[in-house]
Amino acid sequence: MNRLLAFWVQLFIRWMPDAFAVAILLTLLTFALAMGVAGYSLLATVEAWGDGFWNLLTFTNQITLTLLFGYALANTPPMQRGLRAVAGWVNSPRSAYALACAATGVLALLSWGLSLVAAGIIARSIGAACREKGIRIHYPLLVASSFSGFVIWHQGITSSVGLAIATPGHFLEDQLGLIPTSQTLFTPWNLAVALCVLVLLPPFMAALRPRRASEIREMEPAETVEATPQDGEAPRTPAQRIEASWIPAALIVLAGAGYLALHFGGRGLGLELNILNFAFLFAGLTLAGSAIRYANIVIEGGRVGAPFLLQYPFYAGIAGVIASSGLARMVVDFFVSVSTPATLPLFAFFSAGLLNIFIPSGGGQWAVQGPLVMTAAQELGADLPRVAMAVALGDQWTNLVQPLVLMPVLAISGLGARDIMGYTFAALALTGAIFSLALLF
Repeated sequence: MNRLLAFWVQLFIRWMPDAFAVAILLTLLTFALAMGVAGYSLLATVEAWGDGFWNLLTFTNQITLTLLFGYALANTPPMQRGLRAVAGWVNSPRSAYALACAATGVLALLSWGLSLVAAGIIARSIGAACREKGIRIHYPLLVASSFSGFVIWHQGITSSVGLAIATPGHFLEDQLGLIPTSQTLFTPWNLAVALCVLVLLPPFMAALRPRRASEIREMEPAETVEATPQDGEAPRTPAQRIEASWIPAALIVLAGAGYLALHFGGRGLGLELNILNFAFLFAGLTLAGSAIRYANIVIEGGRVGAPFLLQYPFYAGIAGVIASSGLARMVVDFFVSVSTPATLPLFAFFSAGLLNIFIPSGGGQWAVQGPLVMTAAQELGADLPRVAMAVALGDQWTNLVQPLVLMPVLAISGLGARDIMGYTFAALALTGAIFSLALLF
């Protein structure tokens, strides 16, 4: 296993380009597939690409804000103290890798946005604790272990597919009706699969640790600097005292809490992306203690959100080509053609995993693939909630090797995708086996 792992690690280090370069290469590959496989003309392909380029602009901004606000929440002083306390549990390299993976996994079930940014911060915190204790850990594997826990986010309470089909007015309601989360996210089957990953993946990642001291790449000293920006010198002017005061922040937080109470209690509405960002913002402001401290943390987190602003339009363009050219239908139809009602969830999983490489957005992919695969499920008489969750599992599965999804943890950890993808590929193999068996049986 060590020889095989070493091969994959070196393969990615040698051949894996930057995430933005990957977005461009995937765009060119999609062009080639649209023209060569789907028979689309060059002009029609370029037109579909350009028309789709800004289709996810609202979603792109929502995602970027989720990452920024999640980063800010994780970097507030109380959260930092909590992370340091968790990191203090580490007493060996094995426990470092396993704890990083498990901690992110638990957070992923609560919030995909928080877990995605916390993965890098958890790795940094544990890396710093290991340096202080003299425990030598392989930093790329530590970061990969932390990120790998993110693989179960679609099985938690912020699952875009699970929440979408349970929300009145969703775009497939006329076809499917409402499928409550009691039939998807909160089924014993889904909870058992998530628990299985949480139990098996952390020790698996720990088992990948280098056996020879010469192979260990430790965390650089410069990377142990606290992620929370310093407040600077004590305020001296009235303006500085106002911006550093907790009173304005507390008053606006009360307004935010009131709106959340109205949303969930008075109106009886559920959780969706905008309200999640709203809650993240005011929770972060509460824990930061002042407007200026919170603003500084958000500004510091700009490097986490910037790659999404740059790259998501390219993936939106790819989605436009895939949808318009019929490539998505061809992929789904192929898997459906070899499916039975019992095996459709498994093949929906694989098709979703493939499409996720080109459309790394749970909501965006569901908009393209959802109508096709759910129509097939109805025609075959398959279990609709199980097929919908199969698409969700496929989407979260290949996030382990999707460079855009890796960007937040890479920006925080200071590593490149090529440094960790050999290890996340190993996690892909294990979780793929778990998900496949769960969907078959």
